[in-house]
Amino acid sequence: MRNLDITTLRSFVAVADAGGVTRAAGFLHLTQSAVSMQLKRLEELLDVELLDRSGRTIALTASGEQLLVYARRMVALNDEVIGRLTDQAYEGEITLGVPHDIVYPAIPQVLKRFHAAFPRVKVQLVSSYTRALKDQFGRGECDLILTTENTLEPGGTTLCRKPLLWIGAPGGAAWRCQPLNLAFGRRCTFRPRVVEALDTAGIEWEVIVETDSDRTIEATVSADLAVHTMIEGTEPPHLERIDHGGALPELPHQLINLYGAQTKKSVVHDTLADLLRRAFSGSDSVRLKIA
Repeated sequence: MRNLDITTLRSFVAVADAGGVTRAAGFLHLTQSAVSMQLKRLEELLDVELLDRSGRTIALTASGEQLLVYARRMVALNDEVIGRLTDQAYEGEITLGVPHDIVYPAIPQVLKRFHAAFPRVKVQLVSSYTRALKDQFGRGECDLILTTENTLEPGGTTLCRKPLLWIGAPGGAAWRCQPLNLAFGRRCTFRPRVVEALDTAGIEWEVIVETDSDRTIEATVSADLAVHTMIEGTEPPHLERIDHGGALPELPHQLINLYGAQTKKSVVHDTLADLLRRAFSGSDSVRLKIA
């Protein structure tokens, strides 16, 4: 009689969901060699090849696809039994990556509601730039990430599409100056599109602040020394949308995308993903369903 091991099946499901051993190892908080060893033991137990390793990326064989259906059910049933019979509070850690410019105002409310539902689960909030967050997600260092992008890549979901707005000091006049003084982050993803819009409109511009600090940008703009661009709804109360009356070009829309939520993984993971969806889709009512 041969018995399947739930831990091994969990690793197999993680590799299938993550698309590789490296990211799966990050999600499972294991080393790559440990995950690879578990997959090898599973293949030896069943005497079949579950992964096609002939290409540059790992793909499931026909046997692997068949096992994945059963593995998901067995892992889910295992977790349900443990949860029902032990009545333990959910605990652990989940890592969420969010770009600097969309942390406010949505993320504090998401974290507050999540903490109320799972007080013993630690949320590790990573705030960085979209490119850096996608790299971290690719290495399995983040469970969920939000991004601000022009397009959507495979594995992601677009939560909303919002315009970029010109932002300045309350009652400020910096937007009237020529050349137009700009304050930007060094790795801002929508900066090239803003510059393109200005060039197309024939407006001279100059970047007077180029920094990794959002506070530096906000201080410069608050002093009415430069203007900035932000996604609609994310501007802080001490800055305001510029009513330029058409003197500045209209700016393109940005997508706010969510990665890591296409497949259900756990109550904790899925609840946080749902809170993020609701927060950025404009829903005021967030209802938690916890089994």
